[in-house]
Amino acid sequence: MVLARREVVRPGRRAALRASAARLGLLAVPIVFFAVFFAYPVAAIVGRGLGDGGVRQFSRIGEVLGRDDLQRVLWFTTWQALASTALTLLIALPGAYVFARLDFPGKRLLRAAVTVPFVLPTVVVGTAFLALLGRGGPLDELWGVRLDTTVWAILLAHVFFNYAVVVRTVGGLWAQLDPRQEEAARVLGAGRFAAWRRVTLPALTPAVAAAALMVFLFTFTSFGVVQILGGPSYATLEVEIYRQTAQLLDLRTAAVLTMVQFAAVGAVLAVHAWTLRRREGALRLVDPARTASRPRGTRQRVLLGGVLTTVVVLLLAPLAVLAERSLDTPTGYGFDYYRALGSLDDSGSAFLVPPIEAVWNSLQYALAATAIAVLIGGLAAAALTRRAGRLLRGFDALLMLPLGVSAVTVGFGFLITLDEPPLDLRTSWILVPLAQALVGVPFVVRIMLPVLRAVDGRLREAAAVLGASPLKVWREVDFPMVRRAVMVAAGFAFAVSLGEFGATVFIARPDQPTLPVAVARLIGRPGELNYGQAMALSTILMAVCATALLLLERTRVRNTSGEF
Repeated sequence: MVLARREVVRPGRRAALRASAARLGLLAVPIVFFAVFFAYPVAAIVGRGLGDGGVRQFSRIGEVLGRDDLQRVLWFTTWQALASTALTLLIALPGAYVFARLDFPGKRLLRAAVTVPFVLPTVVVGTAFLALLGRGGPLDELWGVRLDTTVWAILLAHVFFNYAVVVRTVGGLWAQLDPRQEEAARVLGAGRFAAWRRVTLPALTPAVAAAALMVFLFTFTSFGVVQILGGPSYATLEVEIYRQTAQLLDLRTAAVLTMVQFAAVGAVLAVHAWTLRRREGALRLVDPARTASRPRGTRQRVLLGGVLTTVVVLLLAPLAVLAERSLDTPTGYGFDYYRALGSLDDSGSAFLVPPIEAVWNSLQYALAATAIAVLIGGLAAAALTRRAGRLLRGFDALLMLPLGVSAVTVGFGFLITLDEPPLDLRTSWILVPLAQALVGVPFVVRIMLPVLRAVDGRLREAAAVLGASPLKVWREVDFPMVRRAVMVAAGFAFAVSLGEFGATVFIARPDQPTLPVAVARLIGRPGELNYGQAMALSTILMAVCATALLLLERTRVRNTSGEF
């Protein structure tokens, strides 16, 4: 009997050992990728900035942070991120409820529309608000009011950019909370607000906290929006790192600021990971299709109308003005600016090739970056499927770091590290997709991981006990269930890769600019033609991103526990 029992246990142990070995094998490629293309460039530029001398050089940190101008940058970076986060939550939480609990015509189309700003490059977001709030914009023409180069323009642009983070993160979870629990509280005598406060709000708190932390992360590291809308009066840490690196060549100051940003982002991501673990373990969720209903009563109809008005005014108006300005030429409305993209202006042109080539360059780079991001992110998500100890949870948090650590530092780090064999990539086209893939991988992991964790583990165990290899288990059990998640992850990776700007501005070759780099170059040059071409390129990029998001909505993955 004992021998027989041992014979039964041994295959299970062998399967567990094989699964652990396969897990480590899956993690090997993502670990090497992040070590070579993220940790190494960032560590190299920080080390070069601090210089030789060991621990004594850390005294430079106090010296740099003691400067009044940099203290103002740190203060502005922090308070504008807090203000942007609070304003985004205030405006977007009603939208989260509407998309979660109300069913209305055009809901899928509108959900895609509110996500478009998030995947747009920040330089295009800045350009859109420059068209809306700046010279010649509707406010300027109607009332002579210009808000560009003011903090209000920055805050509104951040709400525009991060609205979808709150709607998708909080709304995605809200849609899966069983409304019968709140109804039961009301039957027992609780009022509408009391039932919501005691039942729904505690369940939503981790999701709201996660959304707030993500918005704070994105606004704390804001670059393109502040660069275009802030003018010389306002600078975040990211903008200052770019100025110290690219314009002043002061690597010491840039290194210290990078370390400060890294520490702040690490703390934010640690809190974010904690809120995610709380959310995963504490809630019982239902199918979102069972929780949405047609608007009932005056309150819900007014709320729906208010949210639709907000979406139109705050999210769609900047995009519409951007498209309108791309058609508004000195000779009337037409496609002159679009036609001008196909030619090269010889009088001090900012390009070595016609600007329209940036479209083709961006598409090629984004496709390559998407393939890399799906490969690396897919392997990481597969390895992290089963909840594990602190080491793997730490690696899960590490995968999010590229979203918060200075892309400027990463881009400049590429230039000073990937210049010797066997990693002499400075003249290779693959350098840009590698930098873009760093931004795409976190989205692939965050989209695929909840779906993989939803697969019944007993199916994997049964297949392993029957002799299937880990690869066959993945092919026969996991992949059929996550195929749609892979498509959605690839779509998001493509969209965010298409719009990556902070690192690409350093490493894109002058004869092969990407769309965001081309827009920034045109905006930075005087002249009506350059401005109009920037609007035209931004509109093209907006159209590509909107098309990608509409396609994603057709394959949207359900039951992902509110993950963005």
